[in-house]
Amino acid sequence: MSGADAGPRRNSARTREALLRAATELFSERGYDRTTIREIGERAGVDPALIARYFGSKPLLYVEVLRAEHGDAAPDDLLTEPRLREVAERAERRGPVPLLRVAVQPLSDGAAQDATRAALRSRLVDPLRARFAREGRDRPGLRADVLVAAVAGVLLARHSGAFEDLADAEVDEVVDVLLETLGGEGPAGDR
Repeated sequence: MSGADAGPRRNSARTREALLRAATELFSERGYDRTTIREIGERAGVDPALIARYFGSKPLLYVEVLRAEHGDAAPDDLLTEPRLREVAERAERRGPVPLLRVAVQPLSDGAAQDATRAALRSRLVDPLRARFAREGRDRPGLRADVLVAAVAGVLLARHSGAFEDLADAEVDEVVDVLLETLGGEGPAGDR
């Protein structure tokens, strides 16, 4: 590679990283729905149209944010208190994000649909499927799907306003009730 080729690639990498950092900050500060592509571009100091070039769409950018935040390490499953709390707190800060939405309705963008479903599967479903298989449970895939769909539905319902007590409850209360209802493990594995 010549020296002339290295400059644009370095700028591309910097631009991509700046967009990822800006999106991560804004999704955490304002939530997914209240963050616009224009604001992400402004915070990154680049043309917001570059989001389409580097990521394809806002939902695909969100999936990349998740990858950047968590890497490739296999997460704990949702029946552990710390993991469920992490997912619930993120949903509280970021609102109804694509990862939860895709669990209950298709996304309009096919590429975003595929990537978000894959992220949902690897981040939430597969760890539960593995747990249920290790425990010798029948139909581990179905059990994992049902549990993730239930959690996604509860977390999305907090933002819908349809369930007053659920919307008014603190995240910790919701996590405790979910763990109790789903038979999960508390901080010391005491459930």
